[in-house]
Amino acid sequence: MTDAAPSPVSTDNSTRALTIAALGTLLTLMAFTAPLATINSTAADLMSDAAGRTWILSSMSIGLAAALLTTGTVADDFGRRRTFALGAAVLAVGAIVCAVSPDTLIFVLARILQGLGGAAVIASSLGIIAHTHPAGPVRAKASGVWGASVGAGIALGPLLAAVLDRWASWREAYVVLAVATVALAVAAHVLVEESRSDAPRGLDPVGALLLATGVAALLAALVEGRQGWIAVTPIVLFVLAALLLSAFVVLELRGATAMLDLTLFRHPPFLAATVAALATGGGIIALMSYMPGFLGTALGIDALGAALLLFGWSATSVVTALLARRLPASMSGRTQLAVGLVGVAIGMVMLTGLSENASWPRLLPGLLVAGVASGVLNAALGREAVASVPTGRGGMGSGANNTARYVGSAIGVTVVAVVAVPAGGSGARGMTQFAGSGARGMTQSISSHSTTALTEGWNTAALVTAAISVVGAVVVAVSRSRR
Repeated sequence: MTDAAPSPVSTDNSTRALTIAALGTLLTLMAFTAPLATINSTAADLMSDAAGRTWILSSMSIGLAAALLTTGTVADDFGRRRTFALGAAVLAVGAIVCAVSPDTLIFVLARILQGLGGAAVIASSLGIIAHTHPAGPVRAKASGVWGASVGAGIALGPLLAAVLDRWASWREAYVVLAVATVALAVAAHVLVEESRSDAPRGLDPVGALLLATGVAALLAALVEGRQGWIAVTPIVLFVLAALLLSAFVVLELRGATAMLDLTLFRHPPFLAATVAALATGGGIIALMSYMPGFLGTALGIDALGAALLLFGWSATSVVTALLARRLPASMSGRTQLAVGLVGVAIGMVMLTGLSENASWPRLLPGLLVAGVASGVLNAALGREAVASVPTGRGGMGSGANNTARYVGSAIGVTVVAVVAVPAGGSGARGMTQFAGSGARGMTQSISSHSTTALTEGWNTAALVTAAISVVGAVVVAVSRSRR
């Protein structure tokens, strides 16, 4: 079935499609955040050094960011159900390899594989929703469910890993995720009808290769840069990323079958949705990635307690995303994005001012405010990612939007690591163990830093990420449609 124009879809079919798409996104985000609560036991078991700890927590981001746009285009042209099911299968294979990994290298490669599979799942899920839910209140409700699945995945991943790590080991979490993802792949094949664009743009293999390698080089440079920014490896990777991404832009501007229509960046709704996704990754996701490691080192809260606090933020976002459809119809998507980013910034400002004697109740009000705003933001992002691109290109819109989110996250966690880790001590090498995917891997090299210095670093990081959110809100607010 194609979707050059909206076609009637039965209620049962649309409900099944929405359920499968939301569950796929939830499982992908669970896989993405699972190591957050178990980095210490995982690294110890795999005998990971400082760089290894960083790669454990950052590697899935590379797979996601490198493949989201490509898999979105593939989904639109060759079938969204097929792409979704294949992505889920790849995600499951990656999880199994993670569960049996004997060392850091195999685990990191498996996490990159999970990112590639997860990219196909996320990119095709919004395309499936766009095909089965016509624009308007119906799609707004479906986008709220999808946005809730993002928050639920972020919440449940660390919680599942922390519980299973306490009960058995960190490896069991990946076994559970693998089984669930295989079941989802089978369910998608049986329950979701196939759909694709009526006007396929065709494959762009050279563009896909340039984008994937360019984004991968950029994120690898950010990871390696935490070892020391003037070292040869990150400098070479940054230069390589610049060359590859520049070549991608030139090719997309000239190619007849470009996977990303760069002229869309002159379309205010697309620009607003992309900037909002970038600011979401660089703001709230970066700070929340940092939080569990900070809680353990500075405030003495164990992995399960930190996961529960994170759950307070993300569970609130789930509820709000589901209720976002009740917002006034007169509120435009651009307004909802801007309001969400401002609300997130307010919540992060409320998380500042911590002292070394702070306890978990001090964080709860800010987390709840940020959670409400994140729910509004996630619901709007899911809807605007599809609404801001031509009909039938929902996969491309989803891919572009989520690519911006994960690139923003990679940049944001690097910024957080730089501003939050106290100066002195082990310098850049010490910062590496603090950084991870956020600063979650902090342990040995920063143990000499005082709790006061760590809380001051947290306060600074929260203000910086709040500023990123405000800047994003301003750009979104001024991205008005031209008459």
